[in-house]
Amino acid sequence: MTDASELIDERIRELGGWRAETFSEVRRIIKEADPEIVEEWKWMKPSSHGTPVWSRSGGICTGETYTHVVKLTFHKGASLADPAGLFNSSLGGRVRRAIDIREGEKVDEMALKDLVRRAVALNLEQGQSRRRR
Repeated sequence: MTDASELIDERIRELGGWRAETFSEVRRIIKEADPEIVEEWKWMKPSSHGTPVWSRSGGICTGETYTHVVKLTFHKGASLADPAGLFNSSLGGRVRRAIDIREGEKVDEMALKDLVRRAVALNLEQGQSRRRR
């Protein structure tokens, strides 16, 4: 069985070009934001090879690549403060919010790390409140 990190490495190699560079960059930023974040590979089915997921005490975000964007979808994005305004997609959803990164766009590393840390804190807080019940 191949582990999730190896599958993500493989996806990056397959992509090549700007999408591989961007995906590698956001992956590094996410992992640096919190070293306890775990890489997972979920939702494999005949029509899909699966999706990279970063988690800590619950899902943080997924990473997907399309022809014109690299997309990070935050599981609980609607509950996260986003002072830098990184969320630019799925803004009408009640739970999720996404960041679409297009070719040539620079990722705001500090803002993305902050957003990831906020998502981790929310997961940890919600986990604590469930245990108190």
